[in-house]
Amino acid sequence: MRTALITGIAGQDGSYLAEFLLGKGYAVHGIVRPGREQPPPRVAHLHDQVTLHAADLGDVDALTAALGLVRPGEVYNLAAQSSVGLSWQQPLITVQANAVSVTCLLEAIRRVDPTIRFFQASSTEMFGRMKHSGRREPMLAGPCNPYGAAKLFGHYITVNYRESFGLFACSGILSSHESPRRGVEFVTRKITDAVARIHYGLASELRLGNLHARRDWGFAGDFVEAMWLTLQQSEADDYLIATGQYHTVEEFVTAAFGRVGLDWQNYVVVDPALVRPAETGLLPVDGSKAMRQLGWFPRVGFRELVAMMVDADVRAHERDDPGPVFRAA
Repeated sequence: MRTALITGIAGQDGSYLAEFLLGKGYAVHGIVRPGREQPPPRVAHLHDQVTLHAADLGDVDALTAALGLVRPGEVYNLAAQSSVGLSWQQPLITVQANAVSVTCLLEAIRRVDPTIRFFQASSTEMFGRMKHSGRREPMLAGPCNPYGAAKLFGHYITVNYRESFGLFACSGILSSHESPRRGVEFVTRKITDAVARIHYGLASELRLGNLHARRDWGFAGDFVEAMWLTLQQSEADDYLIATGQYHTVEEFVTAAFGRVGLDWQNYVVVDPALVRPAETGLLPVDGSKAMRQLGWFPRVGFRELVAMMVDADVRAHERDDPGPVFRAA
């Protein structure tokens, strides 16, 4: 039986990846923070199928011990401080989680077993305000927030360990990917959760910042397949994982409110205080290399994704409302 170790198994991506790998017949292990050994909510339904290990991702010795115990063939590093907005409030924590911990994990792999295959979850936020698209790797990246800067370090330290020590270490440069498991601190889930509450009369408005920001939004459940495919190749490499389709926040809002038959303009308030100090530009989303070499293609489209998220939040808030529940046509 093949064995995989996932950091960040408690998160959106980690939970989908755990399900995916179990479906492939893997023995799945996850790293959680010390003191949080109970199955996290997103993987509680897998409590009897995954094994959790407590370790501080900033402690090389603890990670070395965990790797020595599990002896995985594949390690997926999905643990991160993943909120761009929060990275402005907590830059030091962001650097520790998104840069230093990557180095600690790579060093632990080098000590325990250099044949372990390693996947690093990088981000298109590393590109920052590059004005031209089509780049498959951020060779001249210009991140414009602490999250992107820390991710850039994590990306290049992965390249360094691959080139210097011969590790099978890969980065997936991921565009934005969402799901009903996304935290409400992210704009997409903030929108769908608010839509559900407004639908039931539990809220009257939704405050947002820049409605014109454009992103490539995909489904997290699709993206984890690309992560796995990255580690199945004969040679280690980096891939930009994206759907290739841009949409604005306003388009997301329109689709989300439309799912429950509401006009978003009656409920959305643009709040200048919610605009980021430096807004990322039009991020490059050329995922053709991954599609060509990995044979990976997204299955869930933009409108399907929005509908999936709205429907999940409508169901979640059903218990808060005694009236009729929205049923999608």
